[in-house]
Amino acid sequence: MEDFFQDFLTYVLYAKLAVMAIYLIHIIRGPSIWDRLMGLNLVATKTVMALILFASMQEIPFLLDLAILFALFGFMGTLFLCVFLSKHRLGKVRGEKKPQSKVDNTEGSDA
Repeated sequence: MEDFFQDFLTYVLYAKLAVMAIYLIHIIRGPSIWDRLMGLNLVATKTVMALILFASMQEIPFLLDLAILFALFGFMGTLFLCVFLSKHRLGKVRGEKKPQSKVDNTEGSDA
């Protein structure tokens, strides 16, 4: 039964790594900076999950502390990037044009 559990955790770990590769492609090809940021956050989350799985497979409790620390840094990094991008307006979608201000042309009319 112990071997089955180890094999199951190994397959789950490989599946997590495959999903992380898909998210890395999403980071590279994302249409906007917000999609890339979401992909980066998902990669950080999957990395934490992979660390937890690996720690339970190898029975290394120190890796659980490292996973918690990595999750904290991933959250804070995402939060700081969101604040930075929203303040500097770098999060535009490709091809998005700035809205033009409407000019009031009724100044010279008598109506």
